Amino acid sequence: MFIRLVFLGVCSAALCACGSVAPAGHASLDFEVPASWSQTQPTEGQVNLVNWWQRFDDPLLSRLITQARVSNTSVRGAEAALKQARALRDVADASLWPSVSSSASAGRNRNGDYTSNSFQVGLDASWEMDIFGGNRASVRAADASAQASAATLADVQVSLAAEVALDYISLRSAQERLSIAQANLISQQETLQITDWRLQAGLVTSLELEQARALTEQTAAQVPTLQTTIAQVSHALSVLTGQPPVALATTLAAVVAVPQVSGDWALTFPAETLRQRSDVRAAEFQVSAAAARVTQADAARLPNFKLGGSLGLNALTLGALTDGASVAASVLASLSVPVFDAGAAQAQLRAQQAAMDQANTEYQAAVLTALTEVEDALVALQGDRNRLLRLQNAYQSADIAATLARQRYGSGLVDFQTVLETQRTRLSTQDSVAVARAAVSADHVRLVKALGGGWMPAAGTATSLVNPDSPRTPAP
Repeated sequence: MFIRLVFLGVCSAALCACGSVAPAGHASLDFEVPASWSQTQPTEGQVNLVNWWQRFDDPLLSRLITQARVSNTSVRGAEAALKQARALRDVADASLWPSVSSSASAGRNRNGDYTSNSFQVGLDASWEMDIFGGNRASVRAADASAQASAATLADVQVSLAAEVALDYISLRSAQERLSIAQANLISQQETLQITDWRLQAGLVTSLELEQARALTEQTAAQVPTLQTTIAQVSHALSVLTGQPPVALATTLAAVVAVPQVSGDWALTFPAETLRQRSDVRAAEFQVSAAAARVTQADAARLPNFKLGGSLGLNALTLGALTDGASVAASVLASLSVPVFDAGAAQAQLRAQQAAMDQANTEYQAAVLTALTEVEDALVALQGDRNRLLRLQNAYQSADIAATLARQRYGSGLVDFQTVLETQRTRLSTQDSVAVARAAVSADHVRLVKALGGGWMPAAGTATSLVNPDSPRTPAP
């Protein structure tokens, strides 16, 4: 009878397998990745972007990034998620092995004047025969999820390093702009004093005095705004490094120049960049996990075979447990064939297929985002470099004009309106130079982040994320 059941189960499995789904286990794109970037720039040859922040030659920046990559709460959360994913992978791997449990019991029964004891020890074993690969697909899904978690952790670290660098550049830029505003304020206050003296001498009217005072107050109004920005960015950097908001106030108080990168980043080809982008790799692993779950859902519609057995010892005394007559053993083979579930298994399969389509769409979106970020960073870098060059030329002329106007005003050769306009232009262009210089540094940070941030997938990624002490997967 059992042989007939097995035969019917195998026949049913063959029929079900005809309608099974074998999804592609890799991500795909509906478009072609370009062979090169539309924007180019001079390069120094292939440059390793690992620890890219060291090329800014700012020890404090390097220290902040190193500390953030260790202490930031987002990093610690991603590390915990990776540990969880690896543990779940080991849970899935355990389903491929037989399970063995042991039990022991002792009892004392009393019926009237009659008292008896009973002792029992036993072993139970069971093994699900993964004929159609459902459990193996579960392991593949968990393995891909663990790889995706590792890539997500790398993406958090890459994004965090870039965020620290951008905030640090913003802080140094605000400090530079504050110094510029304060220096110009001193110059304007001297002009205001001269104008006041000339008013007392009857050489100018109160109109010139009020104009000078208005310009001075406008410049002075920039100081608290920049001081607020410096404090807020300092708070942000403290939190990014896992510290209270005011922890770095003293460390960051010393004014230093905005860090500038030495040389240019070497550009990789678009396809190579996508391999170096941890977020793209994470999305790719999610597609692999989704494909494995489709296989798992498909296998759930097929017959299930199990082998089980038990070995026990029963006796009325402890000494009798070693008697061969007390041994009880059993072996059981079972077959479970889905007959009617109101379409639940088929619906679950469709749900997993839709999830795989969604994962593949998210992968394509990640690729498009990566390509766009590189192109945008290249365009911004080229534009800000040209803008900085023009602004530096403009500042040189504005500084000379402001100096000449003040000298000629003291000699009565130009009116006061000329002095005000040249001072206003000098402050504006000098501030714009500081902003543009910081923008170029920030563009370098965004470019290296778009190129992958120095992260490289480890060799043998598919297996390197499994715990070394985890059980090896038996051959199917």
